[in-house]
Amino acid sequence: MFNVTKKSMQWGEETLTLETGKVARQADGSVIATLGETSVMANVTFAKTQKPGQDFFPLTVHYQEKYYAAGKVPGGFFKREARPTEKETLTARLIDRPIRPLFVPGFKNEVLVMCTVLSHDLVNDPDIVAMIAASAALTISGAPFMGPIAGCRVGFEDGEYVLNPTVDDMQDLRLNPDQRLDLVVAGTKDAVMMVESEAYELSEEEMLGAVTFAHEQIQPVIDLIVDLAEEAAKEPFDFQPVDYSDLYEAVKKAGEKDMRAAFAIADKQERTAAVAAAREKIKEALTEEQLEDENLGSAMKKLEASILRGDVVKTGKRIDGRKTDEIRDIVAETGILPRTHGSALFTRGETQGLVVTTLGTGDDEQFIDALHGNFKSNFLLHYNFPPYSVGEVGRVGPPGRREVGHGKLAWRALQAVLPAATDFPYTIRVVSEITESNGSSSMASVCGGSLSMMDAGVPLKTAVAGVAMGLILEDDGSYAILSDILGDEDHLGDMDFKVAGTKDGITSLQMDIKVAGITPEIMEKALAQAKDGRMHILGEMNKAISGAADFSVHAPRIETMQVPTDKIREVIGSGGKVIREIVEVSGAKVDINDEGIIKIASPNAESIQKAHNMIYAIVAEPEEGKIYTGTVVKIVDFGAFVNFFGKRDGLVHVSQIENRRLNHPSDVLKEGQEVKVKLLGFDDRGKVRLSMKVVDQETGEEIKKEEKAD
Repeated sequence: MFNVTKKSMQWGEETLTLETGKVARQADGSVIATLGETSVMANVTFAKTQKPGQDFFPLTVHYQEKYYAAGKVPGGFFKREARPTEKETLTARLIDRPIRPLFVPGFKNEVLVMCTVLSHDLVNDPDIVAMIAASAALTISGAPFMGPIAGCRVGFEDGEYVLNPTVDDMQDLRLNPDQRLDLVVAGTKDAVMMVESEAYELSEEEMLGAVTFAHEQIQPVIDLIVDLAEEAAKEPFDFQPVDYSDLYEAVKKAGEKDMRAAFAIADKQERTAAVAAAREKIKEALTEEQLEDENLGSAMKKLEASILRGDVVKTGKRIDGRKTDEIRDIVAETGILPRTHGSALFTRGETQGLVVTTLGTGDDEQFIDALHGNFKSNFLLHYNFPPYSVGEVGRVGPPGRREVGHGKLAWRALQAVLPAATDFPYTIRVVSEITESNGSSSMASVCGGSLSMMDAGVPLKTAVAGVAMGLILEDDGSYAILSDILGDEDHLGDMDFKVAGTKDGITSLQMDIKVAGITPEIMEKALAQAKDGRMHILGEMNKAISGAADFSVHAPRIETMQVPTDKIREVIGSGGKVIREIVEVSGAKVDINDEGIIKIASPNAESIQKAHNMIYAIVAEPEEGKIYTGTVVKIVDFGAFVNFFGKRDGLVHVSQIENRRLNHPSDVLKEGQEVKVKLLGFDDRGKVRLSMKVVDQETGEEIKKEEKAD
């Protein structure tokens, strides 16, 4: 019934297996990839005809994490998987980026790639397994895919690169000083296609070494996919790119001059209008038959690309007049919003981000329900890209894949410089509102986020800046690397290479390549040029940073205190009774974790101190020989009970009240009276023994023996 093909190999410390022919046999390509005990099923289907008038490549990648894969039941009211999580969205993008450029140019049939996590061993991250499964499914599907690709994750520990580190090793690198890198690389046999990373101030040489190491490690996986395809691949889909060379020549003849003049305009809005006018002029010169040709859009784009790309490589001059390594003018401002905790406006040419920082308490931490377990995050970065930022109208809705991806890139870039939670016990939320865009708005979010947090008084290790690099690679091997690329240069270029970091090293690297053939030499040069650009931007940002910013009066103050773990129950009380009383009496927010770290938050310093004192009275132990102020709570024949330390009472024996014989303690004491007592110690049963007679009741000072003798 089944015609199963299965291939396995040892990869690092685990066995990697690819299997097809048993499940989802009606899909064009279906592969289950297993690494260790993590299994992901990838299914590929593609339309056999192109939709009329389709002028773009409609590739859709979905990645789904099923909770049953880890033996869990989903949370929420409906108890089923709902909209994609941030991890699912980011992984779908991770798979999409390296495979999209590898479809045969001109192929515009709809393609759907669906990756489903079937089993998760909580050791091997399923995102890498999904990427391999998707590549294998595409390779055997018959689709015009020029793969295969493979991917891996790289860690960096003790100066050594680590292949596919475990989920736990990569969890919250900020708290793991031994691990300095979380790098994902995807590539073909000959070239690196995609890089995504979170790093902790790695040098350019270390980062380049990690990418090279990853490309070497994926070679056996590519060979394994080829072995699978040799036995299980379907017949290649009969697709021949349409020859529209005659149409292109007609478009070029009709509008090259006007299009070249349009691209010479430096201002984005004027240039966009001039390009649109040149397109209309071209259409006026074409025949009815040419106007109805579905390849007209491709011919127009080819003309625009040839003008922009050729001029840059030949002359070294870009469409806005800059040199290849020149950064646009930068204006950085902080403290522009009066009621926010921290704010910054970062403008680089025609790209601008208004970035705002809000400081919250432990109650504001984000609770993340992930497949490998639940955890909290005290650093949030949200990126918004409204239509007006590019002068357009459009639908405004919840964050899309672009917003999630760009926000995560900026989040990764800023992680390395955040203070430890023990030193700065706040939840930090950074929101980047992109108000103008022509070039990398994610890197503007990095720069603005760094400035905004500094304005809020967050003690960052140092400032972080980011720059977007581009590449134009011609058929003859000539190329130009561009610093601080414009939107048109990104759209018509061959590489999008974003580098963020401090003066000491790289904190995030993201690279997408649209062509195969990027050499290590080009990548090394791009990293060096990006470093120069980053240093220039940091210099401009420093002009807006004038020492440590004052902590906002509108932000909550937070103090932390550590209590023994065996005292946590006493602080919380039965059903939370004690901690609720502390909150009500003091007016401060109180949060306690399983390690006994208590965060006390309030804009009012007195409230914080009151809560601190109440907690201290619960958890602290009275010290023998120390003098306390207490209150008489009960009088008995043999003495008086005094509440002297929180809720702790002790006995002052009648012989310890005064240096004379008393008929009854009530001769000198009454309930509610404030007295000074010294803790003498504890009896055999642990009862507290107190003394009043050795303490001066007026001054609270201990009476010395000489004074007693007098």
